[in-house]
Amino acid sequence: MEKKTSLVTELASQLHQALQQKQPLQMADFDGKVEDYETAYAVQDAFIALREETVQGYKVSLTSEETQRMFDSTEPFYGQETTTQFLQGPLTLSLSELLDPLIEIELVFRAKEDLSVDDTLEDLLEKLTIAPGIEVPDSRFKEWFPTLNKYLVVSDCAVGGRVIFGQEQDVKGNFTVDDLANISGVLSKDGEVLKEGVSSEVLGNPLNSVAWLVKKLASHGKTLKKGQQVSSGTFILPPALEKGVYRVDYGSGVGSLELTVD
Repeated sequence: MEKKTSLVTELASQLHQALQQKQPLQMADFDGKVEDYETAYAVQDAFIALREETVQGYKVSLTSEETQRMFDSTEPFYGQETTTQFLQGPLTLSLSELLDPLIEIELVFRAKEDLSVDDTLEDLLEKLTIAPGIEVPDSRFKEWFPTLNKYLVVSDCAVGGRVIFGQEQDVKGNFTVDDLANISGVLSKDGEVLKEGVSSEVLGNPLNSVAWLVKKLASHGKTLKKGQQVSSGTFILPPALEKGVYRVDYGSGVGSLELTVD
């Protein structure tokens, strides 16, 4: 137990130092150090504590069969994200603030009240808002995608970088459960289409992602609380983030969002 506690403290400190100094860690230096999810989430908790910021919400990763195969996992991961990581768009983001970022298109939900493990998908319709989103995954490990060990991914807050969200609206009254499984998303850069996807890539329906997260958090003694947000999972395999003007256009009335990168 003492050895595990020392490992958790040491790795969390190294992740925090890499974040502060913008000096990425070498993956090879951490081979075999974290070998189970319990330790990985403990590192994540310790890393978040060192940031001394309020947890504004969560990102859910590995929400497609393809990404789960890439990282040799049979279920998603979550990463805690702080108030400085969830940002209202449109906005400008500097590459100098990040280490090795990618870009993803994701729906962002916000809880209008505390969520419960007993909530059905229909219950979640009542309790959530929805917004167009852009996630910028980023890792404290150099050249991390797609070879970073899954336990290090979890330790590193599921490679949390930034979540940009647009105009929010109530889910109930605007979308049914089935609607949320059939939302298209188109990512463009400087006016040219880069990637297209659909929300069914996210565990069949992004609401399933939120429900999974609520249950997973409960197993760790946590609750998804009123006001907290969820970046629910990517529609696409993410390209590298580069300088330029990105735009994501969602169908079904979800809306659009722009991100300028300099």
